[in-house]
Amino acid sequence: MKNVVSALTARTQLGQIIKRTSKNNERFVVEHRGEPSVIIMSVKDYINTIAPTPDWLKDIGSEAKRKGLNKVSMRQIDAEIAAARRERRQRIKVNPPAK
Repeated sequence: MKNVVSALTARTQLGQIIKRTSKNNERFVVEHRGEPSVIIMSVKDYINTIAPTPDWLKDIGSEAKRKGLNKVSMRQIDAEIAAARRERRQRIKVNPPAK
């Protein structure tokens, strides 16, 4: 890997390293006392390589976009949450949990 930096360089040039990782998806190996210690990478790069989105979740997202459900406002989301909580409270009043 060509982007190997010492811990001192990483500490003094952290802002520049962050810019490069965010903008160019570069990765940096940080060495501490000559040994590779950590890797600095962007969150987007991490998600794509280490924790990729499962296919079933991609399918749900595509279906939501087709139906226009990806354009729900925060107000609409809050209203849905409030309605679900009201419904749950009413169910609990009618059928209280056993003790």
